[in-house]
Amino acid sequence: MKTILVIGGSSGIGKQIVSDLLQKDYKVIAASRSIQSADLPEEVEKQQYDVTSDEQLDIPEQLDGLVYCPGTINLRPFNRIKISDLQSELEINYLGAVRTLLQCLNSLKKSEQGSVLLFSTVAVQTGMPFHSGISAAKGAVEGLVRSLAAEYAPHIRFNAIAPSLTDTPLAEGLLSNDKKREANTERHPLKRIGTAEDISRMATYLLGEESRWVTGQIFTLDGGMSALRLL
Repeated sequence: MKTILVIGGSSGIGKQIVSDLLQKDYKVIAASRSIQSADLPEEVEKQQYDVTSDEQLDIPEQLDGLVYCPGTINLRPFNRIKISDLQSELEINYLGAVRTLLQCLNSLKKSEQGSVLLFSTVAVQTGMPFHSGISAAKGAVEGLVRSLAAEYAPHIRFNAIAPSLTDTPLAEGLLSNDKKREANTERHPLKRIGTAEDISRMATYLLGEESRWVTGQIFTLDGGMSALRLL
């Protein structure tokens, strides 16, 4: 049985990934700051973990997959951004991933072929106003994915998913009323907002044997936003 560690597995996309991995008979470890209050199945191993701290994870000797889900949505005009805001974005989105990876690498190397999945955003490759903080932090994540995919091939695969707005607790402020929800729906060519299930389907593919020839890729799941212009 393969073992997958999901950081940020207590809510949103991470929680959905945990659920879908269990259905595929993986052993799943879920870690987050709020893990003790998370409504997760009994078979999930829970670990308390703050990605911005020096806390240590209890990592099994062999780890077959790692998913790093923590993220932020802090949109504001560039001239109102403080350096502390940018530092916070980097801490959660990029440096937290680095800290986690450094703890997990030895165990991932012992897998027949380990798979690491990080998260970016559609705003890295598609310029969007008020996204300078998050797009910069996630741009660093994309660079990390490509660099580590090259460095650790063929033993560990590294990929990322870059979603558009997804209906999760993290996005509550952008979907808090019908007007906001309708406006965000209309921005997407497929005329709907993404769901945690949409993202989890791609995540479970990238963690599984079906994707064993895929590494160093950024998969944009955005309802067509970055590629299509409808007349």
